[in-house]
Amino acid sequence: MEVINSNTTAVPATNQTYKHSHSHSHSNNDFPSKTILITITLLTSLTLFFAIFLVAFMLRRLKSKHFASSSPEVKGGCVDHQHPTPTTPNKFRGVQVLTYREIEVATGGMSEGNVIGNGDSGLVYKGILSDGTLAAIKLMRREGKQEERAFRIEVDILSRLHCPYLVELLGYCADHHHRVLVFEYMPNGTLYHHLHSLNYNNQSQPLDWWTRMRIALDCAMALEFLHEHALSPVIHRDFKTANVLLDQNFRAKVSHFGLAKTGSDKINGQISTRVLGTTGYLAPEYASTGKLTTKSDVYSYGVVLLEVLTGRVPVDIERPPGEHVLVSWALPRLTNREKVVEMVDPALRGQYSKKDLIQVAAIAAMCIQTEADYRPLMTDIVQSLIPLVRNPSSSSSSLRFLKSPTY
Repeated sequence: MEVINSNTTAVPATNQTYKHSHSHSHSNNDFPSKTILITITLLTSLTLFFAIFLVAFMLRRLKSKHFASSSPEVKGGCVDHQHPTPTTPNKFRGVQVLTYREIEVATGGMSEGNVIGNGDSGLVYKGILSDGTLAAIKLMRREGKQEERAFRIEVDILSRLHCPYLVELLGYCADHHHRVLVFEYMPNGTLYHHLHSLNYNNQSQPLDWWTRMRIALDCAMALEFLHEHALSPVIHRDFKTANVLLDQNFRAKVSHFGLAKTGSDKINGQISTRVLGTTGYLAPEYASTGKLTTKSDVYSYGVVLLEVLTGRVPVDIERPPGEHVLVSWALPRLTNREKVVEMVDPALRGQYSKKDLIQVAAIAAMCIQTEADYRPLMTDIVQSLIPLVRNPSSSSSSLRFLKSPTY
């Protein structure tokens, strides 16, 4: 009986040993598969991470290269406060929020004697703020949603974008139904008045050639900053001589951003919008389709350049047939060396460099091309104008307002 009991207990022991051995063998077979799977996963993750890092690095290099290739004069003093850098200047003070009572005090109770402008968007007064700052104070008209939108856009853009070539917003008022914008005071008014109003501000002499070129360069730098250095491109949409202001030294600053739009980040990217602006300055593709790009501003700049060269307004129905529209009259003449001389503003009395004239005429011709793709970038225009201002010709050296430009 003892032997039988011994044999009976031996069998289960053998079975347990077999099962354990089989289980251990199966576990050993799974181990390499799991290791390979983990290794593949890790390698895939590392490869994906490296690819993302490489793409990000290349994009950063591309952006830095583009920024570095643009005009150093624009980078020097211009700031987008949504895109601060370690070298952001601290000279820009904050925009003040003013009460309507403060506006009344600053303008002498909205005295008629302090009115210095009367545009489409409202009356402009000369005023003195509580800290003694001389200012141009625009009382906005409240005739609909567009005026309210223009007020908000102007405050938004000029509160965050600061550049020597953009008019500075000192403050604003939004008390109840009042909408007021307070700008730095520009004593020499608008470029429009100096080109087209002979007796403006008791000025007996017109702007000379070099001053006109300096103004053209200032305006080009302003648009270059808006198009290529703001965090998102800003399209002015109403660039014209009436919106170019001149300081005491006849340096130009661009104003009136109520119609401005934020453009696409893509090169030549377009947006669709209502057609707003001023007749004679609108790019053909924008006027006909509502498709707006930075090249629309380039076209408007070309029209302003034609005004600077010829002294003519963009649309003048009092001129002879064929000369009503400045662009269509000027375009076939701009590339003809003899005819381009005949186009020059008679007020200059021949005091200009013919070589410089031909170069500026070529720039204007490119800007007003019907096809937007054929128009240059503002950076290219800036680089073309800088030599004309930095090295004024001897024929211009004795002209009024002339001084060595600073960069």
